Amino acid sequence: MSGTGTAGDEDPLQRAIWRLRSRGCWTDAAALLESHAARPGPAVQRTALLVERCLFTGQGWAEAEDALRAAESVAREDEDRGAAACERGQLAYAATVLGVRDRADEARSALGRAAALLSPSSRFRPLLDFRRGLVAEHLADAPQSAKPAYRRAHAGAASQGDLLLLSFTYRHLAALALREGELAEARRGFSESLRLREELGFLIGTAPALAALAEAEPEPEATRLRQEAARLFRLLGGIPTWLADQLTPSPAV
Repeated sequence: MSGTGTAGDEDPLQRAIWRLRSRGCWTDAAALLESHAARPGPAVQRTALLVERCLFTGQGWAEAEDALRAAESVAREDEDRGAAACERGQLAYAATVLGVRDRADEARSALGRAAALLSPSSRFRPLLDFRRGLVAEHLADAPQSAKPAYRRAHAGAASQGDLLLLSFTYRHLAALALREGELAEARRGFSESLRLREELGFLIGTAPALAALAEAEPEPEATRLRQEAARLFRLLGGIPTWLADQLTPSPAV
């Protein structure tokens, strides 16, 4: 969920990876890194792409596991080990939250290991904080514990200029605000998340942002947003798969 390659990155490889990733072509994006995967950085990035594919599609678990083990095997420094542990935590989280297999304990353990390995100034810290927030909110059902983690991630993403991660933190903080009845704050956060994704061209993440904003808007705007989200969802072949239930119209009463 980190925004590598998004904000005017001058590296042609990273720009190519971003163009594929932003349209849901994770396997193709990861293939561009295969020849570089003997080095820790590219190995972790390749893993992250395949883990994201699992979360959005519910498929590709074996490939992600293989890439993760390869990234762990080439890690030499604490920073590299911590980054790999962060991806292991995310893969275990995805498997648990999508109901593939209960790996909640593994998710917590891996993210705890990442926290011990990564320095406070590590560029991976904001992403780690965000993922620990996800585990607290969705696996431990502890939204009040998730909020400070999301806020740390939000501040870190802003300081690093990671606009994609910022779009995620805006969205999840807004969801907590909506849960607490803070409608104006929720609407603001969802709107900012959508704006950032549109500016970045993160097409695969735009439909979820539209659907989220619809939850905080009155009619008829809410229906318009859901219709636009449904259009994009169909255009992208039903990805992310977990969005389908949110876009199903309620039966008339």
